Amino acid sequence: MPAKEELPSTLQRSPKKAQETWSATHDAAVEQYGEGERAHRTAFSSLKHSFEKVGDHWEPKEDGKKGPSDAHAAKRGARARRGGQTAEGVDANASKAHLMELAKRLDVRGRSRMTKAELVEALMKANRNATARARS
Repeated sequence: MPAKEELPSTLQRSPKKAQETWSATHDAAVEQYGEGERAHRTAFSSLKHSFEKVGDHWEPKEDGKKGPSDAHAAKRGARARRGGQTAEGVDANASKAHLMELAKRLDVRGRSRMTKAELVEALMKANRNATARARS
């Protein structure tokens, strides 16, 4: 099934470039691995190199900086396939100032006293909540 027919809701609310990145990677992964979870994981992995999740949609990374969004995404090969925690689309490698700005946009309470790791966790939670609200 072509990716455009099964575009995740967060991508439906995202820029066309994000949709195209996910779709092209998903279609290529389906050809290589078959339909299923692995194709979706591959497409999201590709997306996270250029985009970050902000609330209920994806936006280009700050200043066009491309690259892995967290320590898990930086792994290659078998180590990456073993699973583990991801930052769920939050660019954990971004500056603390950038994360603070996103937390302000998403109205994360207590952000001024948070460490960078706490900001990443709070943004993950805010993104999940915003996506859930958008779906209902």
